Amino acid sequence: MKQFYARLLRLICGLFLYALGIVVTMNAHMGYAPWDVFHVGFAKTIGISIGTVSIITGVIIGIITVLLGEKLGLGTILNMVLIGVFIDMLLGFHIIPVASNFMFGIIMLIVGLFIIALASYFYIESAFGAGPRDSLMFALTRKTGLPVGVCRGTIELLAVFVGWRLGGMIGIGTIISAFVIGFCVQTTFKLLKFDATEIKHETLDQTYKTLFNNKKEQFHEEEVLKKGL
Repeated sequence: MKQFYARLLRLICGLFLYALGIVVTMNAHMGYAPWDVFHVGFAKTIGISIGTVSIITGVIIGIITVLLGEKLGLGTILNMVLIGVFIDMLLGFHIIPVASNFMFGIIMLIVGLFIIALASYFYIESAFGAGPRDSLMFALTRKTGLPVGVCRGTIELLAVFVGWRLGGMIGIGTIISAFVIGFCVQTTFKLLKFDATEIKHETLDQTYKTLFNNKKEQFHEEEVLKKGL
C-alpha cells in the first residue's frame, strides 16, 4: 500500500510540474505551445480561465478516447483535472515572472520545456496511465494505421489552427516548443536513466482491484490479530 501512495505522490508531483512548465512557457511571451494556443484562444472567446478550458478539453478528449476503445487510468483522470487547477492557481498567485525582453523570454521558454520534460518523467514513471491527449493520439494511431508522429502532428496542428483563430498567440515559441520538447524529454530521461518503454501502465479497473485487494488483506490481518488477542 505504501508503494501505491508513493506512486500517487509522484503522479501528483508530475502534474504540478507539468502545470508549472506550461505557465513558465506562457509567461515567456514567445508564443504558446500547440495545445496552449488552443486553451488560451478558447478561454478568451468564452471568458473563462485557462485552467478551466484545460479541464473541459481533457474531459471531452477523454470521452472521445473511451468511445474509440482506449482504457483510462487514474493518471488520465487526474491529468484532466489537476493540471488545469494547478495552472489557474499558479497564474492567480502571480509567482512566475513575465519575460520583459527577448533573451529572458528564450531562457524562460527553454526552462519551461525542461520542467515539462521532468514532469513527464514523474508522470510516466508513476505508471497510472497516459494523459487524455496522448490517449487520443494512441487511439487515432490504432484506428487509422498511420504513424504516431503523423497523428500527433495532425492533432496539434488542428489545435494550433483553431486556437489561433480564437485569439491564441502564435510565435517563435510555438515553433521552438514543437521542435525542442522532444530533445528536452530525451535529455532528461537520459540523465535520469529512465526508459519510458519499460513502463506498463495501470488501468482504472486494475487500480481498483489493487486497492480493494489490499483493503481485504489489511482487514483479514486485523481480524487475525483480534482473534490472537
